[in-house]
Amino acid sequence: MRAALLATAQGDDAAMVARIARHRSDRAVRAPGLATIECNDDLAKLVRDTSEPNTLLVIDCLTLWLTQRLMPITGEPASDTNQQSEDLLHAIQTSAGPLIVVSNEISLGVVPMGEQTRAFVDTLGLLHQQLAAQCSHVTLMVAGCELGVKRPGSPSA
Repeated sequence: MRAALLATAQGDDAAMVARIARHRSDRAVRAPGLATIECNDDLAKLVRDTSEPNTLLVIDCLTLWLTQRLMPITGEPASDTNQQSEDLLHAIQTSAGPLIVVSNEISLGVVPMGEQTRAFVDTLGLLHQQLAAQCSHVTLMVAGCELGVKRPGSPSA
């Protein structure tokens, strides 16, 4: 089986450019055979175009993808974020091959003070719920430890 990383980060500032370069370098050492495909906007289309039965796709990460839609460093927020999210969920559900979606659970702490931040937390939480509903496995990683949230045959499955 082959594997490909669908990277969602965009280098909109010097710090992010450096972070992306560090991740590329780390991947070259740790996973030299892993193909990396950078996604600048339409993640659903990228999933549809690259999904194959013998290829594992790793989407990293859903949180960055949504952040760039709702709170871009430059320009206006995407007006079609709900449609893009629906398209992505459909692309994931109909994927020809296996998928791993990486995201950040950001709603475990205090309620954010800012209205825009609260709206983002709520939107990401809803996207997580919709994604989890169609996935066979959901795993929460805490301090490098795996916590099984949903497994085949579990009551939430």
